[in-house]
Amino acid sequence: MNEKIMNGRELSSLILNDLKEKVNKLDRNLTLVVISVGDNPASKVYVKQKEKKALEIGYSFTNLHYDEISEEELISEIKSLNADPNVVGMIVQLPLPSYLDKNKILNTISPLKDVDGLTNTNFLRLIKKEECLEPCTPKGVITLLDYYKVPYTKLKVVIVGRSELVGLPLFHMLLNRNATVTLCHSKTMNLKSYTKEADLLIVAVGKPNLITKDMIKEGAILVDVGINRIDNKLCGDIEASCLLKASLMTPVPGGVGPMTVVSLMENVYRAYELGKDNYGKNTESN
Repeated sequence: MNEKIMNGRELSSLILNDLKEKVNKLDRNLTLVVISVGDNPASKVYVKQKEKKALEIGYSFTNLHYDEISEEELISEIKSLNADPNVVGMIVQLPLPSYLDKNKILNTISPLKDVDGLTNTNFLRLIKKEECLEPCTPKGVITLLDYYKVPYTKLKVVIVGRSELVGLPLFHMLLNRNATVTLCHSKTMNLKSYTKEADLLIVAVGKPNLITKDMIKEGAILVDVGINRIDNKLCGDIEASCLLKASLMTPVPGGVGPMTVVSLMENVYRAYELGKDNYGKNTESN
C-alpha cells in the first residue's frame, strides 16, 4: 500500500488480536447488547458487522430488535439491562424512528455501559478529562493518529464538522492532548481559508468530495471520516486526488471505518474494567 496511506484495516487487525488475547484470559463472558428499532437497512448491516467482530473477539452478543416499541417500554428495557450484571456494554443503534426521543433514550443507558460513549455524563467527563468511555469514531481517529506518530502539539489542526458524534468530541479529545484546534462547520465563512492553513485536517461532514486539492496545503495530514455512496461506490468527504499533495491520508474505505468498529470493541473491554466493582449493584443512568 502507498506509504502515504494511514491503514485503518491493518491497525484494527492488530488491536483485535490484542483484544482476543485479553478476553481469552478472563474467567467470565463479556456480553454486548445492541438494541435496534425499526427497519433501517443500513442499521441491519452495521449491527451484523458489530456482531461479527464481537464474536470474533470472544464476546457474547445479543441483538434486541423491535419492529415497534413505545418509549416507556424501551426505557424500561434499558433500565433492566443497566441492572443486569451479565451485560457489560450496551448500544442503542441509531437512527431511531422519529417518534422516539433519542436523547432521552441514550441518556437512560448507564455511563458505565455506554460503549458508544454518547451519554451526556460521558461527554461531560471527556471535557473535564475524567475517566470515561469515549465515542468510537473520535477514539478511532486518535488511535490512528497516535499509531502514525502525528505530533498534535506542533501542528495547526482544523476539524470540519461539529456533530455530537464526531466533530465536537474530537475537538475536546485533541484539546485534552494539548493540540491547538479550529472547529469549522456549515456556517463557517470562506472554509478554504481555514483548510488551506491546516497541517492536520479532519473532515466529518458527510458531503462527497467537499474538500478538493486546491483547499489543502502541500504536505498536510488528512483524515477523512466521511463515508458517502456515489454510483454504488464509496467515497469520502475529501477528494481522492488530495493524496497527491498530502503527507498522510486515510483512505475510504479502509481508514477511519475499521477504527470505529475496533474502538467499540475496545470500549466493551474498558467498560468491563470500569465496571468491575459495580457488578451486582444498580448501575442505572446517573
